[in-house]
Formats: sequence, structure tokens, C-alpha cells
Amino acid sequence: MNKLLTAASAALLLSFGSAIAEVPNDSNVIALANRLDNTTFARDKIEIGNRLAYWAPVLETLLTIMPDGSIEPNLATDWSYNGDNTALTLTLREGVSFTDGTPFDAEAVRANLEALRTGTGQNVWMVQSIKDYDIVSPTEIVIHLTEPDPALVRNLTLVAGAMASPASLGTEEAANVPVGTGPYVYDTDESVVGRQYVYQRNPDYWNPGAFPYGTMTIAPMTDLSARMNALKSGQIDVAAGETVSVADAKANGFSVTTNPVNWQGLFLADRDGTMNPALADLRVRKAINMAFDQDSILKYVEQGYGVVSDQVFPETSISYDPELTNYYPYDPEKARALLEEAGYGDGLTLTMPDAPQFAQYYPIVEQQLNDIGIEVDWVKVSPDALIADITNGRFGAFFFRLGNQSDWGDLLKLAFKNSAWNPLGATTPEMQELLATAQNASEADKPVAFQAVNRYLVENAWYAPWYRPEAISITAPDVIEQPIPGNVVTFPEFYRPAE
Repeated sequence: MNKLLTAASAALLLSFGSAIAEVPNDSNVIALANRLDNTTFARDKIEIGNRLAYWAPVLETLLTIMPDGSIEPNLATDWSYNGDNTALTLTLREGVSFTDGTPFDAEAVRANLEALRTGTGQNVWMVQSIKDYDIVSPTEIVIHLTEPDPALVRNLTLVAGAMASPASLGTEEAANVPVGTGPYVYDTDESVVGRQYVYQRNPDYWNPGAFPYGTMTIAPMTDLSARMNALKSGQIDVAAGETVSVADAKANGFSVTTNPVNWQGLFLADRDGTMNPALADLRVRKAINMAFDQDSILKYVEQGYGVVSDQVFPETSISYDPELTNYYPYDPEKARALLEEAGYGDGLTLTMPDAPQFAQYYPIVEQQLNDIGIEVDWVKVSPDALIADITNGRFGAFFFRLGNQSDWGDLLKLAFKNSAWNPLGATTPEMQELLATAQNASEADKPVAFQAVNRYLVENAWYAPWYRPEAISITAPDVIEQPIPGNVVTFPEFYRPAE
């Protein structure tokens, strides 16, 4: 496809407002459309998810997460833990500088980690285990932890590992203009906030061969139709898609990349029966798992774009166990028998939140639970209040879609007594022992230890997962995109021209 933007294309895109390109697309440009606008480049407040696209071209990370889930060196060339996993030593790449001339060294790493750890951003949790540091030399730093943190190395591939110039940290200017060591430099002259963010090749970058495009542009477009029209006109190369756009994309010769970055289903938080005694009975929780025809829901609601599973961990996770994928087959008859055995043959009622963002799923939840004798009492909740109401413990059961970041990071969110997504604090001594074993496991023993935690979650029906819906990305035929595990957008190094 010819990537040169024609006058006719520009005229067409004029009707979409924010989709107007300031920097035209050509063979030297990789042009992206993002479903969300950027909010800030401030080091302590940058985010994962869709907004990773905006800072990643400039703020390079210490380590790199690869499309297969492995972790590779980047600004840190080597890393290792001490015997009890409470001290992480990083060896740093020599000869690298930030684009303002500040050297990249151990002091810069310390400054960035501290900026995040003491900041107010939503990703402070990624470095909450850090206690202090030893700077051994300009190219070696030891990070001391309050306790083992199996998620830290993975977090250093994301927000925790993003490196901004120490001279910029905490400044007002840094919220608008990032300064990093990365393959691109943010172009303030060409960028128009809210319309198109422009990044030009960093002429002093240490690994230029990994980035074939001289310019990267990102246009925030909340409207799917605008993104599709921008693709068809040649203004952009990559756009966030939806299941409804796949057929149109393929018919027009575009490539479709899928990436199951979330899981969705019911959270059965009231496992102690604090609000509803029925949920304390494992037979009831098992019955809820067997009530849902996951394959049919995926087929008809998501057009098949997803992976059915009864576990919350993805296949790229060390916690993943293939034997748990279909642990609770759809079986309403057996589900009704379990409820009868538990003393709820005459039925029971679950109170659940009703919020607009998941409205399409609620009739399915209600109908399939009704089929086994469970009524749903829906409580209207505003979209802005849903997460707060859930994490504050207002509901003992709820439907939600939650992303995966890392094995230990997910357990921190889900499995501890004080975990945000364990809002009623339900736990058991067995689970706490399994978590402690996983936290302190050696690298060799981690898969077995984490899979044991996963098995306990599934066998004790802490959740009723449906499937992992796939994030969809649509690309021009002359561009190849490689997604990374756990995030809806990828890093700049994983876009390249098709051969």
C-alpha cells in the first residue's frame, strides 16, 4: 500500500477533526492511532495500557519484555538476585546519555526509581518493595528490598523501568516534554497535543538498527470509524480495532493482530460468607462456574476473538497450568445438583453491581444463573463509581474485566488479605502458605510454586472466569506488529516493515 497521504485522503479525514495529520505518513514513518489521548509524561504518573505508546518511544526501560514473554537486557545488560531474593543487582549499559546530555548511570537509575516510589502515580505499587540502594559504581546498582518481590524484574520492563533524565524529574516541563535515552525524541514543534504526537529518530541512540522508522506519530482517536477511515486513507498504519471492525479490515486487505491481555468473568469475593452465607460454600461457587456456557458467549458476543479458560493466568505465565483450562465444563444440571446438595435447592439471590460499561454482559449473567436457580439483584452503579464500589467491598460478587501484568503482580492484586481485588479480605491459611512459598521460591522452583497457587484458586473457585477477550490491532499490509504479553499496545521496537 502506498503510504503517501493524498489530498483526497486529507479532505476525507477533515470530517473527523482530531484525525487530521500534521505530519503526513510515508515510508519513513510509522503512524499509530490510539483509542486514548495522553495525559502526562511526568515520570511518576506515566501509565501502562494504551498510554504506554506515548512515553515508550522516549523513556527507554531497563529491561525489555519480548513478544514471547521472555525478558531481555536493555539499558540494564545483566541482573541477578542474592540468595534470599532481597537484593537485585543491575549492571548498566555503558556510554549512554539522555538527550539533554545527562549521563545514564546508577545514580540516574536510583533517581528514577525514587521518583516513582515517592510519587503519586497509579503505578507506585510496582516499586513498593524497594527499601534502599547501594551504588557500587556508575554501571552497577544494588536494589535492596523489604521482602522478596517476584514481580520486580517484570516491572522493570514497564513503568518501573522507564528512565527519564534526572534533571527533568519533578519539573513542570517534564509533564509536557519527556527527556530520555530512547530511540526517539519528542518533537515539540510538530506535535499538536490532543491531535498528533510526533517523535523523531534520536541520532545518538545506542541501537539504531532495531528501529527502522525515522519518525513515529501517534494520533488519539476515540472513534472506531475515524480509526478505520484513517487506515483506509493511508494516514495511519496501525489502529486499535474492535471485533465489529475485523471483517471490514480483512475485506480491505489489512492485517489483524490479536492479543489476550485481560480476563473477564465473575469475582466471588464473599468467600467467607460475610454478606451472603451461600458464597462461603464451595459447592455454590463451583455451581456458579458450571453455569456459564463460555464457548457460546465467546462465539456470539466476541465473535470468537478470545481464549476460553477457567484460570485467570495467560499461557505466557509461569502460573499457567493447561490442566486447569477446562476445569469447570458447562453443566447446568450438575450445577443445580451442587446447589441442592449445599441446601439451596429452592434457589438463592446474588446482589451484583449494574454499570454501563458491562451492560451487554448482564443479561447473559442473569439468564445463565437463573437457569441453575440463582436470581440476581442488580444495583445500579455509575460508571465512574464502579471500581471504587467494588474495591471498597460493597459487593460480594461482581462481573469485571481485569488485566494481567505479571504473575506476582497479579497475585498482589488478587490473592492477599489486603489485595485491592480481594475487597472483603477473604483468605485461608493454605493460600497464605502457598503465597509465601511462591514469593521465596528460587528461579528454578518458581513455576511449580506459582502453579500451586493457581491450582488452589481454581479448585476453590475464587472466581468464575469466562475467557480472555483479545485486544485487536489492525495494521496496514506493509507493517508488521508484534504484541507483548499483558498490554494492549506494544513497544516501538516491535513495529517493522513487512518483507
